[in-house]
Amino acid sequence: MRILALIFSVLTGPVLAHEFWIEPDAYQVPTEGRLEGNLVNGQEFAGTKLSYLPQRFANFAVFAGAQAERVQGRPGDMPALNRDPLVEGLHIVAYQANNATVNYETWEKFQTFVDHKDFGDVLSQHQARGLPEENFTEVYARYSKSLIGVGNSEGADRRVGLETEIVALTNPYTDDLSDGMRVQVFYRNDVRADTQVEVFQKADDGTVEISLYRTDTQGIATIPVEPGFAYMVDAVVLKEPSAELMATSNSVWQTLWANLTFATPE
Repeated sequence: MRILALIFSVLTGPVLAHEFWIEPDAYQVPTEGRLEGNLVNGQEFAGTKLSYLPQRFANFAVFAGAQAERVQGRPGDMPALNRDPLVEGLHIVAYQANNATVNYETWEKFQTFVDHKDFGDVLSQHQARGLPEENFTEVYARYSKSLIGVGNSEGADRRVGLETEIVALTNPYTDDLSDGMRVQVFYRNDVRADTQVEVFQKADDGTVEISLYRTDTQGIATIPVEPGFAYMVDAVVLKEPSAELMATSNSVWQTLWANLTFATPE
């Protein structure tokens, strides 16, 4: 269900969260073309392009049909994705980042993030655990996917083993989009029901429309889409880290970011 739609310039507005996504140079390429795309960190579907650095990720792979291969490169390569397709059809590019941490000097900064991602009454949980309300640390990991159509672009998205993952139930390049784009959100083996999904729609001129939706009882959200736009879908898990992760990262909260990018043909 759609609950909010706002239009922003990518150069204005407060910093509420930083997404991490895979942004192909082209979302559809000919059979003899190449898969090329950047890893991007930023906000409102605009950000900094990152190079291929193996020490920053646990997995970086391409899937198509029954085939799968790791993305190979040299440290410093840009774009980070630059390789031949596996076959003709829909390709899934998946990236799992290594854990990183961020420190919050005040509770207010963390509360802004909590409100934006609709996590509910986290303060009560924080206080019940006896945690400090300033100078505390969050550990986070990114789980990003992108759909690239090769040739006829036929095929279907699927789960590729990410801890949290957004799966497209619609092929944006071959299916009828008049009833919207359907996505399903997972955490481990469970669907994420009644979960906020943030959608970024980017036009060719860089204008971005940001909309919020909620998943149904099956973890599915239906997103209205228009021809000729790029889309990014984002859903975040907030949880208490395991005792081991808490000790090794010195963190009191953990976030897992699922992200999916695709485009709609003209």
